[in-house]
Order: sequence, then C-alpha cells, then structure tokens
Amino acid sequence: MRFVIVTGLSGAGKTQATRSLEDLGYFCVDNLPPKLIPKFAEACIQSQGKINKVALVIDIRGGIFFDDLFESLEYLKQSNFKYEILFLEASDEVLVKRFKESRRSHPLSPDGRVLTGISNERARLRELKDRADNIIDTSKYAIKDLREKINVLYGDGKELEQTISITVLSFGFKYGIPTDSDLVFDVRFIPNPFYIPELKPFSGNDEPVKQYVLSQKETKTFIPKLKEMLEFLIPNYVKEGKRQLIISIGCTGGRHRSVAIANALYKELKKSDYNVGVEHRDIDEDVNKGAKKL
Repeated sequence: MRFVIVTGLSGAGKTQATRSLEDLGYFCVDNLPPKLIPKFAEACIQSQGKINKVALVIDIRGGIFFDDLFESLEYLKQSNFKYEILFLEASDEVLVKRFKESRRSHPLSPDGRVLTGISNERARLRELKDRADNIIDTSKYAIKDLREKINVLYGDGKELEQTISITVLSFGFKYGIPTDSDLVFDVRFIPNPFYIPELKPFSGNDEPVKQYVLSQKETKTFIPKLKEMLEFLIPNYVKEGKRQLIISIGCTGGRHRSVAIANALYKELKKSDYNVGVEHRDIDEDVNKGAKKL
C-alpha cells in the first residue's frame, strides 16, 4: 500500500495535488483529524487490498487537532506501517498573491495580515517539513507542472496514458453535434451506403456496410492521418491535465459511415493501450422514427 500524507502551506497547491492523486487512483480524504489516522490505516489494511493507494490531506485547518499528528505518526512507525509525507510550499510573495487573487483570509490570521499567517504557519509546520519524504516548491509551477510532478512521484509508469478517458462517439449531423464534443470530424466526404438499396437497411456495425466504408480510397487515406494526428494530440492533452476526451465522428444520419469509422478508430486507439470506449448516439434514430410513423 502507498499511504501518502499530503500537507504543507495554505495556498501552496494541496487541492490540485490531491486531484492529481485522485486521477492516479488514490483514495483521498481531506482534513481528516490526525487522531483518526491510525484507525483509518487499520481500516485500509482490513480492506484486503481493495484500497491500496491512499492520500490524506492534513494541515493547520485541523486547529487544535493538528497537534495530534505527531503522536499518530509515531504510532504508525511503531506498528511498522509505511507512510510517505508530501510537503508543498511556495515563497511568501507567491502565497500572498494567491490569497489576494482568491480573496481568502489566511486560516492562522483570519482578521489580520496574510503575511503574518504565512509566517506563523511556516513555524508550526517546520518539524513536519523536516520529516517530509518529498518537498515540492510550487512557486513557479503551473497546474500542469504540478500534475506532471505528482505523476512522476506517485504514478507507476503506466498511469499517464490511462489517466485520460477517451470516448469515440458517432453521431448524425441532422440530429445535432454532441454538446460534450472536444474534437469533431465530418466524414460526409466518404461515399454514402445509404443510397445503395442492399446496404441501406444495415448499420456501420454490420459487415456489409463496414466493408463498403472501409474499402473506399477516401477512408484508407483518412483513418491513418486521423490516427497520426491523435497520437500527437492525446499525450499533449494529458500533459495539460485533460482527463476526458470526446472524439465525435459525424455523418448525415449517424447510422452508416460515422459508425464504421468510429469503430475503426476505436480499434486503432485500443492498440496504443489508451483507456478508450466507443458509443453510437444516433444509430437507431431513423429506425425508431420509421417505427413511430408506422
């Protein structure tokens, strides 16, 4: 089990760090009273491996309970329970700027100067910082930089491509572009099976339509080019912190061409070990409307 205690100065980025750990599959608990840490650790052990990555956010928001932290850490040590401390900090100038931008008061100086609160907090956290396994100074970090650092320290090497969830979605333009689309590709340039009587009743999931669409010279050129572009885009989306990508493939009715292309793209992305799924939004729309008319 990886058991990480996330702590540090207010405004240093603990919230973003915790979100990054959640994306890496960590079970995260914010502001747990330190006295409860031993009981929580025992509960994780008793899960029999169901909970194997845990992150607890502990900081001075705990007030008087914060002083129980060192007693709890000593208990874990005596119990041979392994844990790591991640400490986040930043310069006074950067922290003051962040508090002013967020218009929040400092928890240790709610009615006074932010700088006074920062100074008091540094003093209270000095011993905890000395015990830290990893210290990250976020003074010059953008959110994407902190995510990358967390991935390096607490990922397992395979996490980066798995942190983004990709959906390849076929649709029909006459029913509207999906509102949650990130990328939209129009495949109406490919010859339409709809106008071939023996293919019209089928969908892009059926072999006759699939073979017809994928055998077109336009398709044979388009799919490799599209895959090449996505292989460039996806890692850069991950680097920027994007966690969900909707790739929408549209044709006129969303039943023939877009379905066949979406299925083919899904298979190509699956080969690259991406966390990818495929959906066909409008595949039965024409069929259902025809049934209603009858």
